[in-house]
Amino acid sequence: MGQLLSTSSKHPHLIPFPALTVPHGKAEADILLSDSSSELSSSFPEEKNSNNDSQETYTIPLLHRAKGHYYHPLSGPKILDACGGAGVACLGHGKSNKSVIKAITKQLQAYQYASYAHFRVDPVLQLEKFLCESTDNKMGKMYLMCSGSEATEAALKFALEYHVWNSQPQRVNIISRSHSYHGTTLGSLSASGHTARRAPFTSILNTSHFHHLPPCNPYRSPLSPEDYLHEQISHLESLFLSLNPSTVAAVILEPIVGAALACAPPLPNYLTSVKSLCHRHGALLIYDEVMCGMGRTSSSPSHLHTWQSFPENSSNSISPDLQTIAKSLSAGYLPASALLISTPISHFMTTRNKTFTHGHTYQSHPPAAAAALAVQLHIQHHNLLSNVSTQGSLLIKLLKEKLAAHKNVGDIRGRGLFVGIEFVRDKPTKQPFDKHLDVAGRVHRTAVKNWQVLLYSSQGCADDDGRGDAVMVMPAYDVTPREIKEMVRRIAGAVEEVFRAL
Repeated sequence: MGQLLSTSSKHPHLIPFPALTVPHGKAEADILLSDSSSELSSSFPEEKNSNNDSQETYTIPLLHRAKGHYYHPLSGPKILDACGGAGVACLGHGKSNKSVIKAITKQLQAYQYASYAHFRVDPVLQLEKFLCESTDNKMGKMYLMCSGSEATEAALKFALEYHVWNSQPQRVNIISRSHSYHGTTLGSLSASGHTARRAPFTSILNTSHFHHLPPCNPYRSPLSPEDYLHEQISHLESLFLSLNPSTVAAVILEPIVGAALACAPPLPNYLTSVKSLCHRHGALLIYDEVMCGMGRTSSSPSHLHTWQSFPENSSNSISPDLQTIAKSLSAGYLPASALLISTPISHFMTTRNKTFTHGHTYQSHPPAAAAALAVQLHIQHHNLLSNVSTQGSLLIKLLKEKLAAHKNVGDIRGRGLFVGIEFVRDKPTKQPFDKHLDVAGRVHRTAVKNWQVLLYSSQGCADDDGRGDAVMVMPAYDVTPREIKEMVRRIAGAVEEVFRAL
């Protein structure tokens, strides 16, 4: 067949594959999917460090299989999974979670697809019931989709249409925060404030109706918590007033910021103050819990959602109007995300006979719903949220013991199994490294190559110039103390190795 993808001068960006000889009677797909296709291992391009002076190269491993908390590349040693990709594989890997495989298979045998516009399907109804009850019925309706970006896009559209239903079509402005990331579609990326992720697409992003506040990042503020909270809310109030409050549709934020700020929690009472201000001005509050939610930051067996774990939630003052979830929703078994609608708004829709003008081919996909529900029931049945809290405390404790005194480790933060480590050039001043050094990328690559542990790395948590290096640790919910200790040992080794070289 020759090359699977052309590498002619017209398409120099495509990846060349070696020619495959297909034996008589075998389809090309059989060759590509066979365990013996080791010839593909050399076809992936090398990723070079962005520092031009560095001779470092890194080839993305070709994965053979995964089991438990380990990835097994086609060649080389197994890799300890300390991040589940981007916080997705919350049940680990392989066939050990038989109830999830069984639920997906059962649904596929019944029917694999039914258009949301033509049928209601039982797995979606069951998942909606479970999720709404998990919020103590603060949320009353669910739209099931495939990715976090889709869920964000739906949330933004819903906020706009909700105000149209209320005869306020002038509410077209969305407020979010700089150093934020809400997705890769044009709408969700317009809401995002992360400089590097926006940069290639700035010319076509919506800058007329998306407005960014300074981030809530207590580590980088010299103010006292009380003064910093006052400053943050003053910024939000000023932005409302400058836009005209009657034109603001919603404020969107991550309760604990994921990739953009590496697990940065908010100030105490920050969410209470933001919600109060939103509702005073008639705007909706959207929580993006795509990365931090669905038990990852749990501090209690009954806290599936991040906002539930804050002390101020006891007064019912921080539940959102709209909430997006994904990643740990289905643990990566099938793509799944969801938009949750608050009970008062869902009641409004029912009594006013309103329908959200939104939909796509795989909305309310039955196998995805079956997978997500089975994952959540597995988490509940095995009491894994208690383990998240217990092992999360151990993870932060051990990381601080190993790395807090390191001169280039500025902060170790997070909650549950959602922990970030920020690196700085100068600890007293919190000065970040220059971007071109790619410190977070170096730590990631060194961790995989030399210490066989997988971390999530990111840049841009320090300033609007994209500086600020961090890695995130997000292991599976069933991780053991022994595995936590091994992760910390390897992570600390990788950090020490990188900074000795620098």
